[in-house]
Amino acid sequence: MSDTDVQAREAADQLQIANVIARIAHVCDMGNLDEYDQFFAADASWGPPSATVHGVAAIIEGSKAHRAAGTTGPGSGTRHVITTVAVSITGTDTAEADSYWQIYEQVTGPPTVRAMGAYRDAFRREPAGWRIAAREVTVD
Repeated sequence: MSDTDVQAREAADQLQIANVIARIAHVCDMGNLDEYDQFFAADASWGPPSATVHGVAAIIEGSKAHRAAGTTGPGSGTRHVITTVAVSITGTDTAEADSYWQIYEQVTGPPTVRAMGAYRDAFRREPAGWRIAAREVTVD
């Protein structure tokens, strides 16, 4: 494989990974949470170090609990905004990404920032595509 081919593959991988990060935010705000299995490895972990959950089923259940409480999802008046995404390909089938997040509320009028922080994601390429294997969440 030529250097140009390697660079093209890496750029395509970076774009696919950035799209996974964006789609998670879209699904969280307006989609079907059962779609998370498209974005997370079955054994994925998510959360701040003090409250990490393990497995995509637990990630989905946690998100459903936030929706039931009215803090996220359709009708909550909130939006997740992901910015400053930096993706590093670390191996043939592994990558890392760092990004900042903000949660806005009252989006039907002048929005306000409810919270902000950073994601540190570890990705793994699986037969169906790039999946998050671990997401560390920090809140600023």
